[in-house]
Amino acid sequence: MAGDAWANPGRRPRCLKGMAHGYSAVVLAGGDGTRLRSLTRQLSGDDRPKQFCRLLGAQTLLAETRRRARRLVPSDRLFSVVTCKHERFYRPELDDAAPGTVVVQPEARGTAPAILYALHRVAAVAPESPIVILPSDHYVSDDDAFMARVESALEAARALPGTVILLGIEPDRPETEYGWIEPSELLLGPSPCPSTRCGASGRSHRRRWPSGSRKPGASGTAL
Repeated sequence: MAGDAWANPGRRPRCLKGMAHGYSAVVLAGGDGTRLRSLTRQLSGDDRPKQFCRLLGAQTLLAETRRRARRLVPSDRLFSVVTCKHERFYRPELDDAAPGTVVVQPEARGTAPAILYALHRVAAVAPESPIVILPSDHYVSDDDAFMARVESALEAARALPGTVILLGIEPDRPETEYGWIEPSELLLGPSPCPSTRCGASGRSHRRRWPSGSRKPGASGTAL
């Protein structure tokens, strides 16, 4: 979710109740960041991936992501997936992580293996709780609005067990790097963030996005 201004990072959203509902979160921070390597090397002076860089604010993208997640998820349910070879970058970032919540991959094998690896750890602690998967390299302009949408989607996931939900936004231009999804019949609603089934792909997974949007980009936050 992108915009023009940063939200106040110290202000906790009024609507968030997730701490009382036992939600869990997995932050994906194991990528190599090769596509932005030339930029991040200029900024940091080394080959650290972009999630360990201060690109758009005073904190690194990983720190920003974990800060947002803690508005909704307790520290002992906030898991971060990293890769062994990045230890010198992630160790100072995660020195305040709760015991057992740093999931270290021997090697980066892509998004799906990272999620599966982390879910095995979450299942041992909170097997029944809805889980949000958060990329660590996204720019979010309004923390309050974004986390309110995440909480709404987690509530929908609790109401629809076994459902996979994707938070998407309406694109403002064509993008060949991403696909698109199209809403079908309403599953939950009406509400500011209704849940609809994904119609265009023909798959059984559900998707979620703000009311009125069409063909939102397929990159986003999964629950």
